[in-house]
Amino acid sequence: MSKLIILRGNSGSGKTTIAKALQKKIGYGTMLISQDVVRREILYLKGSQEKPKVNDLIYTIALYGKENCGIVILEGILTSKKYESLLNKLSLEFKNNVLAYYFDIPFEETLKRHSQRECANEFGEEEMKSWWKEKDLLKDIPEQILTMDMSQEDIVNKICKDVGLNN
Repeated sequence: MSKLIILRGNSGSGKTTIAKALQKKIGYGTMLISQDVVRREILYLKGSQEKPKVNDLIYTIALYGKENCGIVILEGILTSKKYESLLNKLSLEFKNNVLAYYFDIPFEETLKRHSQRECANEFGEEEMKSWWKEKDLLKDIPEQILTMDMSQEDIVNKICKDVGLNN
């Protein structure tokens, strides 16, 4: 039975870094779907234009992963307002075999982390502030909270343990 791991949170909170480390630790055959890659690179969209296309493609890719991969990792800001219906639909597809995590990181820390990223020059504090959603938790899918005092290794090991993998 395939499992879906959802990593959500504000820009600069560490989702992509954790997702890539998690994929590497779990190993080959683990699918990683990045909301930003789907939206900005595959579909080449800016901002929130054409949201239904993004949701449809994420859904299609995730279903492929469900059939062909043991674990699918979906990471992105994935705000509840725009993506909760997609996430609920995926939860049903994965027969509730879903582990969801929300990065609850203070805005000032996300700015600091963002300044160290490759895309730091693409957008800044003003844009990040306009996207910011405080404690944007899902209503129907229980999420575990990840905080800034947890190291990357701690988070990856926790998720691997939750998935049932030995560290």
